[in-house]
Amino acid sequence: MTQDERIVDEIIAIYGQGGDSRYSDEAISQLEHALQSAQLAEDEGASDALIGASLLHDIGHLLHDLGRYPAARGVDDRHESLGGIWLDRRFSSDVSGPVKLHVAAKQYLCAVDPQYWSGLSEASRTSLELQGGIFPKERAQRFIESRHGGDAVSLRRWDDRAKEVGRRTPDLEHYRPLLRGLVSC
Repeated sequence: MTQDERIVDEIIAIYGQGGDSRYSDEAISQLEHALQSAQLAEDEGASDALIGASLLHDIGHLLHDLGRYPAARGVDDRHESLGGIWLDRRFSSDVSGPVKLHVAAKQYLCAVDPQYWSGLSEASRTSLELQGGIFPKERAQRFIESRHGGDAVSLRRWDDRAKEVGRRTPDLEHYRPLLRGLVSC
């Protein structure tokens, strides 16, 4: 078995172990959310790296040992950092960078788009506060000018829309070839 096959098998096993857990307070699972995010990216013609990032953006929720729903207990699980670091050891920064920044993208969007805040779910508003709140204007500008800032905003928008109960998506196996092609270790 090659290294890229082992890594993809590891990802599939992680989703097999925890992907059925509920995604925050939404009525879908972690795996359904991941697949919907990736499908939205794919449908909009995103690069393979950004599709992979969209699929894996919340893998940190499945890697920590804080139990289920830490945000409901007032704990920020820092899933973007945990997942991003985990992905850094397996993929290029074109995959891990947007993952690391997808929480900051929410902080950015709240700073620059007054309509964005009003569209957030209650769970997203709660997690936003745990994650440091809305960016000041200067920090928002630095964020969007950063290397992966624009991709993180695209990922965030798909993330926000990927909460539809019963939405049909390809299964995880559909993304196996794409993920294998992205492995860079």
